[in-house]
Amino acid sequence: MLKIAVNERGYRVGESHHRAKLTDADIETILYLREAGLSCAQIAGKFDADLRVSKSTVRDVCSGRIRGQAATAFRKAPGT
Repeated sequence: MLKIAVNERGYRVGESHHRAKLTDADIETILYLREAGLSCAQIAGKFDADLRVSKSTVRDVCSGRIRGQAATAFRKAPGT
């Protein structure tokens, strides 16, 4: 059974969101590298060309502008 992460209002968050292109592991890597002192451009350069992570995306992740919500619950995915 596939489970999706949702916030307190029941909306999909994280890699469960239909528009997410980064996995939760990618987000953790970005935050770890930023804390280690790498610039946003250096972090963006570490992702392969197919994923196309821009330095503005890295900046937005680090500031909490995007992917700033944590899952508060999990629910069964529709159709499973």
